[in-house]
Amino acid sequence: MSDKTNQQWGGRFNEPTDAFVARFTASVEFDQRMYLQDIRGSIAHAKMLAAAGVLTEQERDDILRGLEEIRIEIERGEFEWSVALEDVHMNIEAALTKKIGITGKKLHTGRSRNDQVATDIRLYLRDEIDLVLAEISRLQQGLLQIAEREADTIMPGFTHLQTAQPVTFGHHLMAWFEMLSRDYGRFVDCRERVNVMPLGAAALAGTTYPIQRELTCQLLGFNAPAENSLDAVSDRDFAIEFCSAASLLLMHMTRMSEELVLWTSAQFDFINLPDRFCTGSSIMPQKKNPDVPELVRGKSGRVYGHLVSLLTLMKSQPLAYNKDNQEDKEPLFDTIDTVKGCLRAFADMVPALESNKGNMREAALRGFATATDLADYLVRKGVAFRDAHEIVGKSVAYGIEQSKDLGEMSLDELAQFSNVIERDVFEVLTLEGSVAARDHIGGTAPNQVRAAVKRGQAKLDARGTE
Repeated sequence: MSDKTNQQWGGRFNEPTDAFVARFTASVEFDQRMYLQDIRGSIAHAKMLAAAGVLTEQERDDILRGLEEIRIEIERGEFEWSVALEDVHMNIEAALTKKIGITGKKLHTGRSRNDQVATDIRLYLRDEIDLVLAEISRLQQGLLQIAEREADTIMPGFTHLQTAQPVTFGHHLMAWFEMLSRDYGRFVDCRERVNVMPLGAAALAGTTYPIQRELTCQLLGFNAPAENSLDAVSDRDFAIEFCSAASLLLMHMTRMSEELVLWTSAQFDFINLPDRFCTGSSIMPQKKNPDVPELVRGKSGRVYGHLVSLLTLMKSQPLAYNKDNQEDKEPLFDTIDTVKGCLRAFADMVPALESNKGNMREAALRGFATATDLADYLVRKGVAFRDAHEIVGKSVAYGIEQSKDLGEMSLDELAQFSNVIERDVFEVLTLEGSVAARDHIGGTAPNQVRAAVKRGQAKLDARGTE
């Protein structure tokens, strides 16, 4: 038998695998990151085989000892990975057999690489989702801190990137918090569907050995064994769903990034980013570039691409397992790495944002931000809303002509457009009066922002007890 052919499965072959094909089909260079999950899965499988009487207690103990030694070697960087052994599973099994002899070959009884890899990916993704959830919570915690601090900081709210109505910076940041809350929920939902155990499906049709799937399921912390062996080994919905949730998260983060980039520009100058999250220019000494939000904005493209890649990978695949499915790991792994990196960068950066309150307030004074408040004032005086809309429109046109904001006009100037306008109108034309007037749940009033922060904190605290 040539060393070019995998000794673990090469009995049927009359010639060695071509050296290029061996490298082309190998996955060990990228799937070795699942070594811990592979070892955990093998430990549970060995315990189950012993409980079912397929292995003796001594064989089980030898396997467990050997696997623990391999784990230590890998974590110390002493383990030698071989492309000839194709993947993380065969590398570990071969090393185990070398350590403990023929008993190592018994570990694969009652399972296939098909259900083994499907189990490893689910275990790995489950662990990574937990890390993603923790980073989302950390970013949200930072948003709550700064939103509380900026509950009274007035800024313009925009539609079509045009000044619309006054809001507060804290209220704006709580909108980001809500986006991330939905993202958190999607990853929680995704985790539920990830947490199903394929082990026991074997290659595609189950096994004739008296395995106890419920025991393995319990040992590995899965919610339940997969119901159908064909589906168990060929399903990659969970990976697609993770990439979908990741794409939505990155979409939200691109919106945040775009606003951060705009707000740090000289044209807005609403916020300052700490120097440690920015870089300079190689030619323009005055530049302070918002590289972190720009890069997060750019990284969304690769995550979107991975989602499409996995959808295309699974398109039209017949049941059950196909070698195509080996291509699921690299896009999934890169999505995981990208999401965790983006979240870490934002969770570190956001609490350190500094607002330029004066610039924000000055911007809110431009663009007739209290026009809607004037219309509402007229309605409360008995004017029909459509008529009030027209009256305010004429007032704004006059203000443009005179280069005056509504709050800068005299009572006589405003009263020329409606005889119901009285001196109390100026109470609603101030920025502070405008934001304070929206005193309802979800509104811009500073006390409502602080109440939203408290509710948000309660959500985060509840996660810690789940």
